[in-house]
Amino acid sequence: MKVLLSGLNLDIETIKELKGFIQRVALLLNESAFDILDEQTQEKHLRSLYREAQALLKQDNLTPETLSAAYARISRNPKPVNELRVIARQEVDKARKSNQNIIFGLGHSSVAEHAVFNFDILGVSRYAVEIIEHFRLASYTEKSQRYILFKDDFVIPSELQKTGLEEAYIHTIHEQNQTYYTLYENLRPYFFEKHATLANDPKNHKMLEGLAKEDARYVISLSTQTQLGMTVNARSLENIISKCNSHPLSEIREYADLLYGCTKSYTPSIVKYVMPTPYLAHKNKDICDFIQNNTPEKYVLERKNEPDVRLVDYPADADEQILTIILLKQGNFSLEHAQKISSSFNPAQKLEFFKSVFSNINPWDSVLREFEFIYFTFELIVSASNYGQLKRHRMANIITQNYDPSLGVTVPESIIETKQHHNFQKIITKTESLYEKVYKQNPLISPYILTNAHRRRVLFKINLRELYHFSRLREDQHAQWDIRNIATQMVVLVKTFLPLSTALLSGKDMFDSTYQHFMKS
Repeated sequence: MKVLLSGLNLDIETIKELKGFIQRVALLLNESAFDILDEQTQEKHLRSLYREAQALLKQDNLTPETLSAAYARISRNPKPVNELRVIARQEVDKARKSNQNIIFGLGHSSVAEHAVFNFDILGVSRYAVEIIEHFRLASYTEKSQRYILFKDDFVIPSELQKTGLEEAYIHTIHEQNQTYYTLYENLRPYFFEKHATLANDPKNHKMLEGLAKEDARYVISLSTQTQLGMTVNARSLENIISKCNSHPLSEIREYADLLYGCTKSYTPSIVKYVMPTPYLAHKNKDICDFIQNNTPEKYVLERKNEPDVRLVDYPADADEQILTIILLKQGNFSLEHAQKISSSFNPAQKLEFFKSVFSNINPWDSVLREFEFIYFTFELIVSASNYGQLKRHRMANIITQNYDPSLGVTVPESIIETKQHHNFQKIITKTESLYEKVYKQNPLISPYILTNAHRRRVLFKINLRELYHFSRLREDQHAQWDIRNIATQMVVLVKTFLPLSTALLSGKDMFDSTYQHFMKS
């Protein structure tokens, strides 16, 4: 694994100073202009540049800490903020002391959010990425197995060495990867034939090859290496490092160590408490021990014929609730009066009200913030491939169980239609056999061997405003079929109970027709 610091934010005046210095150096060292000067004049100019360089280096202000310090002083210092930035740049030691006092002494941690970092994260497993991207107050862009032909690279967790199963682990992953290439070679002509009209144009060939890669990847393991870019502020970074340092998985602790190593010299005053805590390190084990000791066996469920999507909690009167909240905001009513007004509307009035709410909306427009007051909770059973996309919706509340082979696997339709289901199931059976052996010795690392087809249970709570975004993106015809299936089932369920406030839920490709149909109703 590699974690590289790829960028950080600096005060714009610092950037201008550096750029100005470089321009002066370039101008002076212009070959035709510099050569005509006598040696004494050349030396004079070079010494001047050297002194300027020394002065710039002495400032030691190539750190985002100066921005945090300047903004931290806004509430208590009457000077204009641009002047506070000048002071912070000129007195970096004082700026750091100010940060430490305000952030750790007074507890105003928000000022650390003004320091921002970019990271390259390479050679990390797909399984670890699920933990890395668990932190919602950061931005991630990940290598896609849908568009890039997979290479035979994977992570071997260090914990595996103690199990005596390392050789079997490597052998099984090689078999998975060989099956991937076999599937790809069969799926590629299948998609070209299925979409023959598109295949006539060479510009579409990459897209069709992508469909083959997309379905073949269901047999590769969660140990597969990937890479991503991450952008995060210093406050969240400290939280990430501390939690990852407390994680039982060695790959995640290594990640925490590398993150801190990249940044500690740049922000010593705002990224400080990064060590593991007993609470974070032991809470999961304590809870699991209690459950194991206090749950009667009769409550162990038989997992048969469970639906992939269940709507387990929703407000039955969501349409009226949203109507009430909009009235509260727009009409200057009290909540009690807004409730009385909304309950007095007949069905025709409610329909016209929501038509006015949605009037002139475009597929790229967000619905009103009032829609955030309505929440839906779904119980989902999704593949690892599906979850890789689901987890990106970080405004939702997502709680996951461990991957569980007893929940079955998700098999792409294309694999069945190309008569590759036997090869697919053969490697799944071998995978699950090794999984059971690893699980008996170390349950923590057993998911590494599972594939993108294996499934887990997810509790997914999402507000209606975010559900509109989710639906437009994931129900669209360009969305990957696995998550599109889940999104469609979710939307069908909520529309059944709440026909007005959910009326425009649809993929972007169907938005115009959905809008026209509702407005004419």
